[in-house]
Amino acid sequence: MSGTGGPVGGTDGREDGMSGHEGDEELRWLDEQEKAAWTGLISLVLLLPAKLEAPLRQEHGLTLFEYLVLSHLSEAPRRTLRMGELAFLASGSLSRLSNVVKRCEQRGWVVRMPDPADGRYTLAELTDEGFGVVHLAAPTHLRSVRRIVLDSLGAADQKALARVAEKLHIVPDDFG
Repeated sequence: MSGTGGPVGGTDGREDGMSGHEGDEELRWLDEQEKAAWTGLISLVLLLPAKLEAPLRQEHGLTLFEYLVLSHLSEAPRRTLRMGELAFLASGSLSRLSNVVKRCEQRGWVVRMPDPADGRYTLAELTDEGFGVVHLAAPTHLRSVRRIVLDSLGAADQKALARVAEKLHIVPDDFG
């Protein structure tokens, strides 16, 4: 039995009839539609990033996360964002972002500084050199996004995907 599958509409196999979970809540196995939705989503989550990252690595030596960090900075006013906001936009934790920004700083692509409006926060700013990197990598990423994702979806599918993503959007606890 898998953690989400198991017998459709079945029990967890325990003789005592208990669900094996907190409280008295009955364990509800996934029906076929739910299982198809979950399998599709987890496949997207686990397989899509590598497909989008491969061309960036090959042509520009960038990870997908590095590209997303640089790209979001390039689109921000004054090419500057608070680290927490940047972590959220790039879909990463603050600690992961901090490590990536440190590497980008060493390459001369990003600088960090205290937020003058509130010194408790740190700002990341994209340098001209960093802007040049993202400018060169953007067409590669765009081609991949179109080829791997968007070209296979009609307008209705794209709207549905955006709607589902919005409904599942989770703001990390350390956003701020």
